[in-house]
Amino acid sequence: MRRVVGVPRDYAWGSSSAIHQLMGTEPDGAPLAELWFGGHPAGPAAVDGEQEDLGQHIAADPAGTLGDDVWARFGARLPYLLKLIAPSRPLSLQVHPSIERARERFAAEDADGVPRDAPHRNYRDPNHKPELVFALTTFEAVCGFRAPRRAAELLADLDAPLAQSLHATLLADPTASGMRSAFTALLDDASRPGAQEVARVVAACEARLAAGSPSPRADRTVGLLAEAYPDDPGVVASLLLNPVTLQPGESLFVPAGGVHAYLSGLGVELMAASDNVLRAGLTTKHIDVPEMLDCVDYVAAPPMRVAPEVFHGATRMFYAPVDDFELSITTLRDHDCQDGPRPLPGRGPRVLLCLDGQVVVASTTDSVELSRGQAAFVRADDGPLTVHGTGTVVQADVP
Repeated sequence: MRRVVGVPRDYAWGSSSAIHQLMGTEPDGAPLAELWFGGHPAGPAAVDGEQEDLGQHIAADPAGTLGDDVWARFGARLPYLLKLIAPSRPLSLQVHPSIERARERFAAEDADGVPRDAPHRNYRDPNHKPELVFALTTFEAVCGFRAPRRAAELLADLDAPLAQSLHATLLADPTASGMRSAFTALLDDASRPGAQEVARVVAACEARLAAGSPSPRADRTVGLLAEAYPDDPGVVASLLLNPVTLQPGESLFVPAGGVHAYLSGLGVELMAASDNVLRAGLTTKHIDVPEMLDCVDYVAAPPMRVAPEVFHGATRMFYAPVDDFELSITTLRDHDCQDGPRPLPGRGPRVLLCLDGQVVVASTTDSVELSRGQAAFVRADDGPLTVHGTGTVVQADVP
């Protein structure tokens, strides 16, 4: 077992205090959007007391660190990336590619000589990026498309030409094809509405909200996005998407092709080890609208909330429908370990992060004590684990 130190990400949309408060560190006034605990080349965690980072540590002994099965399936790398994420303003309107498209486009950009760290590069690795968010506070997002008829109803009484045009498109074709046409009309350069058209929709949502809106959350979301990105058609696109509110302890899974934008909150995020993000709006970062639109799944579906299974009365396991990762949250109270340590479910290479309290994680040959904000990497050859103490520990592992 090795302690690891998270890598901070100071993206402009991040909170200046939320992650610091959770980790027990002193805020410095700068945004701290994410804290990475993984081996991804863009930000590998440092291994405490070693000259190597976690990616190098794994590559030096993939059989021992990952186990033969994980090594055979994913190569000599950790297949997931564990993060803390804390948006205080909306993230970009984005989607993540399938693994097949990521491999193809990554190779194409390499062949074209696009530097892997270039700001305009779309594919920074050949991997997909399905992700699971576990809310630590109330967490707001928009994710996936509404049913076309429901989106049309939402647009019907907005006194704005752009809203009426989208309404007509969805009424004429209330299918995934119609939703694609409406979404594309908002974002594609050939049909992208101007600032005044967007402003008319924002004003109509504000008026409806003041008059007693039948969809107040949707209208408030439009207002929130307009404050940050007043001229961006992505503001209007939010009316086509499902609103999501996660309460602490709830989770959301976003598959490849799932269009989404996180709005606010603090959460644990676990994803396939990738940094591939295709953006079409609500951002100052690189945008590639055609590529993003080609990756989107336009089929209407409710947000994918993952209900946990409970083990040993202390561990909630969140099984995402992917092979790259699974997440567990173990909460131990004062009396929970009176009969001895609790088994910690899971297998293979694990990353552990203590959210509060103090716990001891042990194998048959090693142990590590974790306090609030401390993290550790557990090798596959450490074998089964137990945990005791009082606190909450997050675990990422491989199914």
